[in-house]
Amino acid sequence: MQSETTSETHLEFPDNRLLIELCGVGDANLVQVERDLGVQILRRGNHLTIIGEPEARARAREVLEALYLRLESGREVDPAAIAGELRMGAESEPMGDGQIEMFKGGSVEIRTRKKLVEPRTEAQKAYVKSLFANELNFGIGPAGTGKTYLAVAVGVNHFIEGKVDRIILSRPAVEAGERLGFLPGDMKDKVDPYMQPLYDALNDFLPGKILARLMEEKKIEIAPLAFMRGRTLSNAFVVLDEAQNATSMQMKMFLTRLGEGSRMVITGDRSQVDLPRGQVSGLSHAETLLQGIDRISFNYFTSKDVVRHPLVAKIIEAYERDV
Repeated sequence: MQSETTSETHLEFPDNRLLIELCGVGDANLVQVERDLGVQILRRGNHLTIIGEPEARARAREVLEALYLRLESGREVDPAAIAGELRMGAESEPMGDGQIEMFKGGSVEIRTRKKLVEPRTEAQKAYVKSLFANELNFGIGPAGTGKTYLAVAVGVNHFIEGKVDRIILSRPAVEAGERLGFLPGDMKDKVDPYMQPLYDALNDFLPGKILARLMEEKKIEIAPLAFMRGRTLSNAFVVLDEAQNATSMQMKMFLTRLGEGSRMVITGDRSQVDLPRGQVSGLSHAETLLQGIDRISFNYFTSKDVVRHPLVAKIIEAYERDV
């Protein structure tokens, strides 16, 4: 229940236990909403009073009601969930796919074995929609915007739902401005350091024992881009990460691996090209060539979509201003 005065919005929540969770320890969750929206939230019994400008009060009400519905559905409310709700618009578009559930407040969930993954910005939500709808997707933008993380989550979802038979994750093995020299060990030992971010994402979505078994059975593969030559990738969910470090020829080679029943995602950051000077990035070249082709989508992210530490967005913006 809610009521309005000229300067206050009053909300009543029926379950006091859930309201305690909504407020957080020491009302920390309310403080996060206050700080972001510039309102004051007062708590008395099972009532919350929002004080501030009408537009800010209305947005705070939407956020608090959406978070309360989240608790009613059995999901937790933590700083990341609050930040995601604050970023998202209040309206949601139906996406027409059984694996994506729309909740009040614009939430979208991707089911994996270990967790439910939710986009935290409108750009991320549009990206996830494209991943479910199209066979070839490009996610382009700065670090920390969830391009690869969400792609791997959707890949795991497709695999556990039986839509694909395997997951293939790849990266160009290019040094980020360093000379690492000779690396000891066998081929796996040499390339694994480059692939570690992909392992990290998979570990978030699949239990360790299941992941190890699937990798042993080649149901999940992580390999350098150079190892893709000559293959036809059928009935697979394929992700190429750090695609800005692929050459034009490597990109053409990779894109033409797409086989029947497969989906492919290309992610990259045009501001972090580690190719030798004068070498054209395959990501930028493909972006120019493939725009407007049916069933190929391009999704773009900015510093506003960064979901790491808040300072990361400010660092990216500072570097963008320096260009």
